Amino acid sequence: MDAAILGRLNSSVAEDDILYFLGDFCRGSGREALAYRKRIRCKNIFFVEGNHDDGARKISTEFRWWKQLAEVKFHDQVIVLCHYAMRVWHHSFRGSWHLYGHSHGRLPDDPAALSMDVGVDTHKFRPWRFDEIKERMEEKASRWKGADSVPLTRMQRARTEPDSGGARRALLQSAHDAHSKDHHHRRL
Repeated sequence: MDAAILGRLNSSVAEDDILYFLGDFCRGSGREALAYRKRIRCKNIFFVEGNHDDGARKISTEFRWWKQLAEVKFHDQVIVLCHYAMRVWHHSFRGSWHLYGHSHGRLPDDPAALSMDVGVDTHKFRPWRFDEIKERMEEKASRWKGADSVPLTRMQRARTEPDSGGARRALLQSAHDAHSKDHHHRRL
């Protein structure tokens, strides 16, 4: 499974792309985590820690940053990143998105919330692109009845072309067993 996961990841991102990784990088030692990291072609990985990242924590300097919770802005869209799903998050009622992993696609989606499980096991074992997420969030926002129109307005302004640095953005929340000793896949 490792080869399939890495193959799909590496075919989805370029070396200079930006990749947000939402935890559970791999099970194993720091040495195993480093070997796995070196097999990923993307150099700009921003890491949000998951509950199975003991080995990856030992190589935290291999990532652009390492956080428990992050808020990023891309094309005027505020996005809150966390390994875990949240019911509310910063500016959740002002149109910010919340992206998470951890639940392996088993947590029921809330159609009224601008949140989404971006684990790769919800996406044919490849990372989600910004434009794919934007499309899903626009669908959710269009279902809002009687709600403030700010979220949809912000999403309509969001663009999917490359940012000023020319990088595409992808999101990946990996299987903590993707690189385990028994190679048993649980989540990507």
